[in-house]
Amino acid sequence: METRGYAVLQASAPLQPFTFNRRALREGDIAFDILYAGICHSDIHQAREEWGDAIFPMVPGHEIVGIVSALGSSVTKFAVGDRVGVGVFIDSCGTCENCVVGQEQYCLDGMTGTYNGFERDGTTVALGGYSNKFVINENYAFKIPASLEMSGVAPLLCAGITLYSPLRHWKAGPGSKVGVIGLGGLGHMGVKFAAAMGAEVTVFSHSAGKEEDAKRMGAKHFVVTKDPKVLADLAESFDLILNTVSAELDINLYLNLLKLNGTLVVIGLPGKPYEVSAFNLLRLRRSLAGSMIGGLPQTQEMLEFCAEHNILSDVEVISADYINEAYERTVASDVKYRFVIDAATF
Repeated sequence: METRGYAVLQASAPLQPFTFNRRALREGDIAFDILYAGICHSDIHQAREEWGDAIFPMVPGHEIVGIVSALGSSVTKFAVGDRVGVGVFIDSCGTCENCVVGQEQYCLDGMTGTYNGFERDGTTVALGGYSNKFVINENYAFKIPASLEMSGVAPLLCAGITLYSPLRHWKAGPGSKVGVIGLGGLGHMGVKFAAAMGAEVTVFSHSAGKEEDAKRMGAKHFVVTKDPKVLADLAESFDLILNTVSAELDINLYLNLLKLNGTLVVIGLPGKPYEVSAFNLLRLRRSLAGSMIGGLPQTQEMLEFCAEHNILSDVEVISADYINEAYERTVASDVKYRFVIDAATF
């Protein structure tokens, strides 16, 4: 299936138009025409080979939505014309203890990423969603509720589920106090979800100008973090804090904000390890944890939750020829709050 997209041909090179072939449909596959593909900061890290060895040419993109155009002979989940989405992974072993309970993102044999990796045959390079067509096994695709506008759905397949999953796991809801560090592509989804779940939400940000947006999204409180004393005044206040930023920060300042049995969840990926004071964990039996996307059942649950509460990502839709500029603006935090590529422009 001839496919048009954008690719990085070598580390740190600009993305450029790229034509390639998707595989022919297997019996369990669906093909779909991509409508929108989100730009995740992890796309930039991988395109610039900042996380170790990468595979080039690379077609990034793992926030993908479109319309089903063809079906393999055994497909039962989808029909031609259905709205469909694909997220961070396109396959897993399906048999390990994590996969069988719907935690495929933690597959013990390793999930198969949507791009910059090999499919499970060990030889086929996975090429992502910065393109106009996609092929995937129906079991790893998601149904998009009819009420949701598609451009705002695309980032839900990564940014959305990345925040929804820890909020569900640590049982955010009425009576709980949730802090969100950073109001970016990830953080703004955390605010929307936590507020919709009934939690009292506080945003921690170094950008005072984002307060109005934070409160529009459901935050009750907004804290500018430039003065450490402001954080000290909030000691022992929170049940759950989600750290969505990749910037290096003093994690101990935020651990001290947790109540008894409170948890700080690391979601953003900083450039170097945190220094953690054991005393800050021992006192009040606090926890420091991590969380990564969600499994297949939870991602579909998240989409239904979004339909129920009319939740979408705040996006800026761009044409394909603007991708390189969008990368620079993403690194500079100059987007509110996620870039999404119009796939008709590939």
